[in-house]
Amino acid sequence: MSSSVNAKNIRFDRDSMWVELSDGRVLGVPLAWFPRLLHSSAAQRKQVRISSHGLHWDELDEDISIAGLLAGLGDLSGNRTVAA
Repeated sequence: MSSSVNAKNIRFDRDSMWVELSDGRVLGVPLAWFPRLLHSSAAQRKQVRISSHGLHWDELDEDISIAGLLAGLGDLSGNRTVAA
């Protein structure tokens, strides 16, 4: 099932991922919520595929739903990395 709101664009800064939504909102979420993205390179982050289901990075094996972002959910895989 897809959300009625889709991602239109995505960008990153040092600490956050910014997702522009089809309804005009922009979500900023901490990269710390998604360890695979936090520890990836800028080139790897650019390899995102935006679909009606959300965001996907093949190389990083990362999938993020827009519904999950709107609900305030981070990585639920149980593989969270604690920063030293």
